[in-house]
Amino acid sequence: MDRANEGPVGRAKTGSDFLQLRIEEAPPGGRADWLSREIRAAIADGRLPLGSKLPASRVLAAELRVSRGVVTEAYQCLTEDGHVAGRGRAGTVVVAAPVPVPESGAVRDPARPCGALPEGALFGAAPGTDVFDSLRAVEAPFDFTPGVPDLAAFPRAAWLRAERAVLAGLSASDLGYGDPRGAPALRAAVAHWLARNRGIAADPADILIVAGVSQALILLAHVLRARGIGELAVEEPGSLGARHHLRYGGMAMPAVPVDGEGVRVDALRASGARAVLLTPAHQFPTGVVLSGERRRELMAWARESGGLIVEDDYDAEHRYDRPPVPAVRAMLPEAVAYTGSVSKLLAPALRIGWLLPPPAYREALVAAKRFTDLGNGVLPQLVLARLMESGELERQLRMLRRRHQRRRDTMIEGIGRHLPGAVVHGAAAGVHLMITFPPDAPLVRGRCDLELASLALAHGVKVQPLAWHRRHPGPPGLVLGYAASGRDRIAEGMAALGRALRAR
Repeated sequence: MDRANEGPVGRAKTGSDFLQLRIEEAPPGGRADWLSREIRAAIADGRLPLGSKLPASRVLAAELRVSRGVVTEAYQCLTEDGHVAGRGRAGTVVVAAPVPVPESGAVRDPARPCGALPEGALFGAAPGTDVFDSLRAVEAPFDFTPGVPDLAAFPRAAWLRAERAVLAGLSASDLGYGDPRGAPALRAAVAHWLARNRGIAADPADILIVAGVSQALILLAHVLRARGIGELAVEEPGSLGARHHLRYGGMAMPAVPVDGEGVRVDALRASGARAVLLTPAHQFPTGVVLSGERRRELMAWARESGGLIVEDDYDAEHRYDRPPVPAVRAMLPEAVAYTGSVSKLLAPALRIGWLLPPPAYREALVAAKRFTDLGNGVLPQLVLARLMESGELERQLRMLRRRHQRRRDTMIEGIGRHLPGAVVHGAAAGVHLMITFPPDAPLVRGRCDLELASLALAHGVKVQPLAWHRRHPGPPGLVLGYAASGRDRIAEGMAALGRALRAR
């Protein structure tokens, strides 16, 4: 009995009985392509679930009465697309289901503009508020979703040691309701962390512990609206996720363009907005760092207008080619609401971040936090405080910087090798890259980035189109995360992305 022909439950059919294949339906000279299409369709519709083993190539070739080269070529095509993988003696196994291209919007009438893609499609023209959940739910062999950290690097042993120490020292009263501003130990630890790593002088009493930057934005939107401020300007391009949260918070969001020096302060003035959300340390998605001249212009705008700067210190710690730039909060604390988190340094699942508001906003934000959830869970806060004060978190950051730099370099090398014409942006820091293509680039061939992302996903590569993060027209581009994948997977994934974009 050929063990390679057994599926996860019982034995798989082999040869001519395998999927009821009819070799006479294959076009002359195209049998390998026909066979790979038939198997790919069976994976997509569930007849071959994940974990199923394909027949041995020699067995299937004999039963179909074709050369073994036909079967091995078909299997090789499926392997390159990321749908199957060789497991040595275990045979060839299904590892990922393809995403049908028509459902994700990659096929369209050439006469129809890209903006007319179906509204309900994953890569449709108007991504809904659940688009990130939908993308996460899609399985793909190569996941280059931006903003996803290296979750496998979570310091489990250090966390467990700190948790045991915290529990051993807790009194019964410590398990009651906590301060809505956050555990005093964590607020003190965050103050020390910001002083060491971001040059920010902060009193622990001024710090508000929140459930990530997303909650900070919702709380700020609530307080701003209560004060008659219904607009918060945002960068263009800028984070789609941030826009979703601010829209939920009832804010209008005039777009302020970003160029090679960061946000255009002249455009911010012209917008008339009294508040602005910025990612000055490593702008998302372009990776631009706010220049010194723009910082001075921004400070002048805040002083002259009494405006509020919301500083999302996105990717600030993850710098590779030079030291981190100072936080804007360190320059003008009375006008900057500073926010950050440990989502990329540890894990988003912790839901721990911080908000350091200007004095004029502090009490209103504490009240908003109190009536939202009575404060974050105390135990994880105390564990994180211990990691921060013991030096474990700094060790984690140093390790991640080395690892991320190597992965970034591998991705840049793969882009140069497999994506001719692509221009890389924002490589000096962060955990993602942005690439753009000239409209006449060979890989684009008149397609917009929504179609490019959809085509990539149909071939097993998960990326985000630049169009998700901008509201004005621009060159086609993609946003690629590299933190969560090993170097070998990144190299393989870049090759797969190149093959996907060359497909017609």
